[in-house]
Amino acid sequence: TIEIKESIEAHLLSFKEKERHVEVGFFGGTFTGIPLSEQEKYLQVVKPYLASGQIHGIRLSTRPDYINRSVLKLLKTYGVTTIELGAQSLDDDVLKTAYRGHTAKQVEEASVMIRKTGFDLGLQMMIGLPGDTLEKASATAEKIITLGASNTRIYPALVIRDTAMHRWYEQKKYQPLSLETAVEWSKQLLLRFEKAEVNVIRLGLHPSEGLLNGSELIAGPFHPSFRELVLSAIWKDILSPLLKKTDKIKMEIRVPVAEINYAIGYGATNKKMLLNYFNKVIFIPDSTLNNRNFKIKKI
Repeated sequence: TIEIKESIEAHLLSFKEKERHVEVGFFGGTFTGIPLSEQEKYLQVVKPYLASGQIHGIRLSTRPDYINRSVLKLLKTYGVTTIELGAQSLDDDVLKTAYRGHTAKQVEEASVMIRKTGFDLGLQMMIGLPGDTLEKASATAEKIITLGASNTRIYPALVIRDTAMHRWYEQKKYQPLSLETAVEWSKQLLLRFEKAEVNVIRLGLHPSEGLLNGSELIAGPFHPSFRELVLSAIWKDILSPLLKKTDKIKMEIRVPVAEINYAIGYGATNKKMLLNYFNKVIFIPDSTLNNRNFKIKKI
């Protein structure tokens, strides 16, 4: 608990803006799987910061089969605002094949309880698990929307050293998605979630040291800039119709400020694609544009 207090203090001191929304997150484990007394001990550390208004909420991640009414009552008492469930998939065959240890029905029941108790619901999904298909992943996304999740995370499944999937991979019983396929699936899922106004908090696993240096990663679609790859792919689809123009014109493309890097593309891929057809392409950030709207003009 001393470490938690020190971490909170350090982060609060590092923030520059005064108008900010600050949350404490308990991630990296199954928070509601630990004894209630221990959960309470951790939450008590955060309580004074909530009372003083320095922190505005608490979010945590857990398993759907570790949710019950007494747990939810405790979390509500201590100001927890968002509960994220590691649903991974809402297809029972995928869950069973991957030995996730819970069913789609348990995810649905836990989600209903969480929302009824007044929490924001997050449902994390993992694509490319054994037995997964784009159709099954899309159906999972639809169920996440239907269950009323306000946020989600999309993680492509990776083969991590000394896991069951590592064994299956070596035995040629499992093949992870290629990076290209993972980007394509994620692109379709992200657009679906955006349309339903479900916030996609994260795309791709956090680039830990073990993933970056290869000590943990055996195979799979890991990329430190996975989100940027996905957003670049969306802009590629938006800009591709311009290639139907046949004259080798010079072109200025105005895009929203927040989208400029994705419009140009990761490693300037979208710009290079256009330069194969046009003599000159200039991207300009435009504060009058929003979402993924853009304007073009010949120069």
